[in-house]
Amino acid sequence: MRRRIGIDELVAQAPPPAQRPAAPHRADGPPRGAAPLTEFEFELPRGYVDDEGTVHRHGAMRLATARDELMPQIDLRVKENPAYLGVVLLSHVITRLGTVPEVHTGVIERMYATDVAFLQDFYQRINSEGHTRAAVTCPHCDGAFEVDLAGGRLGES
Repeated sequence: MRRRIGIDELVAQAPPPAQRPAAPHRADGPPRGAAPLTEFEFELPRGYVDDEGTVHRHGAMRLATARDELMPQIDLRVKENPAYLGVVLLSHVITRLGTVPEVHTGVIERMYATDVAFLQDFYQRINSEGHTRAAVTCPHCDGAFEVDLAGGRLGES
């Protein structure tokens, strides 16, 4: 028989924030023979605007753990509104966003919908495929090529 635990016990078992991966890794991959990437950099399409009006676009997201995916399931906000799961999950795996001191659910809630959609897709890509590249086809010439979703904004090089 499985033992059920409450949120307090689960939170008590969670590692402190200081044990998160500290050094960001580049999204273009480690050198051969190096440890696998655990953190991927991104640039938001619009950017998070803080209370002072500063726009934060550059950030990093780490790979999710089983705990990251399980903890939102017992969050009361998620139980009341299952759509909130994405907000809680993103707040756990985003390790850096510009100069924002801490990325929490309130930060994710205040992001533009396009940025949240971008982050959800980015999360899915790095956690299921392990990279930020996507195969695309030009709608005009039908040419196939790869783009890096973590790359710069459109029109920038």
